Amino acid sequence: MRKKTIYTRIFLVLSILVLVNLLSELWYVRLDFTADKQYTLSQATDDILAELDDVVTVTAYFTKNLPPQLQKSRQDFEDLLTEYENRSEGSVVFRFVNPNANETEEQKAQEKGIRPVMVNITEKDQASQLRAYMGATVQLGDRSEVIPLIQPGAGVEYALTTAIKKLSVDEKPKVAFIQGHGEAGMDAMPQVTEQLTVLYDPENYTITDTTEIPTYYRSIAMINPTDSIPPSHLEQMDRYLNTGGHILIAYSNLQPDLNQGFLTTAPPIGLNEWMERKGWSLANEYLIDATSGSISVQQNLGGFVMNTQKPFPFFPIISHFTNHPVTEGLETVILPFTSPININQTDSAIHISPLAMTSKNTGLVSSPVMVDINKEWTRGDFNASPQVVALAAEGPLGGSANGRMVVVSNGTFAVNGTGQQQQRVSEDNVNLISNAMDWLADDTGLINLRTKGITSRPLAEVDDGTRNLYKYGNVLAPILLVIVLALYRRHRARIRRHKRQTEQW
Repeated sequence: MRKKTIYTRIFLVLSILVLVNLLSELWYVRLDFTADKQYTLSQATDDILAELDDVVTVTAYFTKNLPPQLQKSRQDFEDLLTEYENRSEGSVVFRFVNPNANETEEQKAQEKGIRPVMVNITEKDQASQLRAYMGATVQLGDRSEVIPLIQPGAGVEYALTTAIKKLSVDEKPKVAFIQGHGEAGMDAMPQVTEQLTVLYDPENYTITDTTEIPTYYRSIAMINPTDSIPPSHLEQMDRYLNTGGHILIAYSNLQPDLNQGFLTTAPPIGLNEWMERKGWSLANEYLIDATSGSISVQQNLGGFVMNTQKPFPFFPIISHFTNHPVTEGLETVILPFTSPININQTDSAIHISPLAMTSKNTGLVSSPVMVDINKEWTRGDFNASPQVVALAAEGPLGGSANGRMVVVSNGTFAVNGTGQQQQRVSEDNVNLISNAMDWLADDTGLINLRTKGITSRPLAEVDDGTRNLYKYGNVLAPILLVIVLALYRRHRARIRRHKRQTEQW
């Protein structure tokens, strides 16, 4: 009888497991306890997958027997593709190919744009290198996109979703980068251009006196103008705003020269006065912040010249953002040589919202000023309140019709440069431009996906007293704990000894 009961229980448990397995095929559920919802597809991805009319095929090229840290990337990518397949209800299918299996597969991978990387491995105490493939192609019909390298911790969902978006959109709206006044063009901002081409068809546009800014541009951007802007061109921008157009301005009225160590104000080009009539303007002061980037300084150490990194408050790191689509997901933006934005709004119909501000340890330096790279900064230098460095404005900015503007008091923060001078900029610097263009174009679908992922978790600033408390507490606490434990055990031993003596008596 007892044996029969055991068999019955085993049968019931197995039946429940089978039933749960069958139900899981019908209702796919995944729990994600990560802080940034790393394993949960964003709403933007869900929306794009729901709009697919044809099957998207993802071919993942991964070498077998990768080192553990890279094998995790493969497993994470496979889990992500499974999630895409389930959410799209079969509109996304995938397969894995090992290019190292034979020369034919390796040649196919390279023809599709997947390049090998050399990975150091250790087997049986012997160091060697492995030609590893970790990429993928995304195909829809006769069109395809390539993800050449899938790296650990990278924004794989963004890369995959944007590839699908590129393939599924037939006609993209146009956006423009204004030219003609020394502005940075698309060739000087490849990172920004690469992001914008996912949703838009970006192009350079030169303002002339004989034509109007086309109204088919969903938004336009003026990045780092340096030459004088004729009043007629500013009037054109007003007329564009009055048709419901939207403008991004990234401009600095400062002129730093680190080679000479002299920081001055740039000659006026007409833009600051134009913005002042709308309710804000850039101050003729340099912002400094205790939370800052660093510069390389040469030091002579006993005949040897060594480059060391030194904090430079003129490179403020901005991490204080308001709740707005333009700043969603941003963590840190670096704005070298920046001035504060003074809001002096007079038209109540225009709504102005600060987007980004400096920290509470901020200072203001009047221009012109000589800069001393080796200066030892003190708390007394940072005696100003947090300053606005970016804002959004909505309302009748150019006339009677409502328009939108985003203004950043720095023109170079997302500019890579050209030729041999080109260099990469911070991802969040690029994201700020892309998010602003999305909001201006009224298409915020990819904002939460673009900025998904934790990139910076800075430690909270503490004063010297608290720091010393932590420092000496870490040293003394274990010693005190051992002493307390020893006294406790001694006390217990004394009680037991006294108890035995009492019993013997």
